[in-house]
Amino acid sequence: MNLRTCVAPAGRFIIGAHKPAYNVQNIREEDYIGPLGEFQDGSLVENHPNFPAGDIAESNADWIYEIPNAFPFWGATYISKPIADGWAQNPLDISLPARPEMSFTQTASQWFSESEWSMEKTKRVFNSLPESIQMAVAGNSTDPEDLELLAELSCEFTHDPISKYPTGLVYVQDENGTRKPIIRNYALFKVLANNFHLPDVYKEIMVLKPGAQGDSEIVGEWLTHKNSSHVFEYLRRNSYIPWGHYAANMANDSVRYRIHDLSMEDMTGIRHLYYQRTYLRVAEMLGIPFESERKRLDLLQLEALRRKIINNLTTTGSTDALPFTSTLWGWNFGFDYAPSKYRLHASHQQIHQQYALVPETVAAGNPDTTGLLYPAYACGDLVKEFIRQYHSETGKKFFETYIQAIRSNERTCGDKNRESSLIVYENEKVLVFVPKAQTSQWELQIMPHVPVGNILEADTTARKCIDEAMLVAMRVLEAMGARMITGIEFSKRFDSSDEDQRLLYCFLPRIPESPGAFSETQLRWITNHYPEDFAIACRANL
Repeated sequence: MNLRTCVAPAGRFIIGAHKPAYNVQNIREEDYIGPLGEFQDGSLVENHPNFPAGDIAESNADWIYEIPNAFPFWGATYISKPIADGWAQNPLDISLPARPEMSFTQTASQWFSESEWSMEKTKRVFNSLPESIQMAVAGNSTDPEDLELLAELSCEFTHDPISKYPTGLVYVQDENGTRKPIIRNYALFKVLANNFHLPDVYKEIMVLKPGAQGDSEIVGEWLTHKNSSHVFEYLRRNSYIPWGHYAANMANDSVRYRIHDLSMEDMTGIRHLYYQRTYLRVAEMLGIPFESERKRLDLLQLEALRRKIINNLTTTGSTDALPFTSTLWGWNFGFDYAPSKYRLHASHQQIHQQYALVPETVAAGNPDTTGLLYPAYACGDLVKEFIRQYHSETGKKFFETYIQAIRSNERTCGDKNRESSLIVYENEKVLVFVPKAQTSQWELQIMPHVPVGNILEADTTARKCIDEAMLVAMRVLEAMGARMITGIEFSKRFDSSDEDQRLLYCFLPRIPESPGAFSETQLRWITNHYPEDFAIACRANL
């Protein structure tokens, strides 16, 4: 097989093992021996090992496993055997520490006697801090008092004259009539608004209340009868995604900054708005009549509309009426901003998921290419192209073979006495599993183990199973210490007849010591553990 994938046609994973042994010709001309310091007994430490006298012979360097990604467009993963063997001794140690409690106010109060310290002095200290220190405190403090003081520095509030609590922001209007809040330090404002420990009254005023972040229209809503879960659907008209996109955002009266606080009801609501908007748009394009009241569809109405769409596509055998043929979905969970003003993740500000439809084609924009169309990009197309190639070369359906390999996995290191399963969780329709070749050190994937290629093909049960699996995966990752997670969807085009392509969700945590550098840019993913051990750690956190 010439394809660069770890999924063999026989339904098992293929891995490579580098066992380096080599010689190096020493062509250095001079020695630069010098002191590095002293041992505790006062004897000298010098750099002799850096300047060998002759050539170098490495007869037994560390083994490195090379695992091609299941999907060739994602490169390959590299695992150092000695490091991974160390983690294999206790996989449950694979975790990140909880963020420590921190109060700058309490720390600063220790610099003064009790009689010298006052609220006025606290304000002056915060005001005098260098911006980088303010940013560090804003992102890491767990003390609401710290965050309130910094919030008052970042922007201008209106206040209740008696309670002194903030009641809103102060706005200005430009010559075009556009209103905008007075924000003195936008970066500081953003960091504070993303800190869970900022009191909710500040969060609501700064970013959560409808209108706080601009004039984006609310065009959909999920509200349970007990008001225990409330989600708004915002329209982003002029988006970085062509043709606009939507955001299903937890509402200001349902504050959810952590997965720990997100209920199954919340997840159902967020996802319901995604399914509903997609089905409504596709039905409209196909000319399917639907009596639309100004309220959300219930589960029966949603499923009835989905079946009408599928029936239309099946009976006509044509998608000519569909200018948009693919979904685009993403979830940026968590946020951080370095004091140096390097942003470490996309904006969070309440749990929300974003989605859009992708057109089939895009018109060429060059003046001399009028009328020329070329295929619009959708990441699911990368999967489509590969599985066609896989079937052409092997005669096998890729996803059927992939699921077989997942279920029959053997440990990367070959140890038959340790757990080998990659599956973290399974329900009636869906698997949550650790990919054999992780692209983030903590990557998890969600995939139907039944033929579902996009959300048009997902019936009520499949949608429920996907939503449930998504919450399970995110809860597991957060329980292990992940604070920033990117979620993406790879889906089949609506006009594809390929019954093998499956809907695939990838959840990619950002790890503190893995910023991404030239290796990752070349799609060479470096991981310190075996995927089987990460699966063990995940199952322990279910």
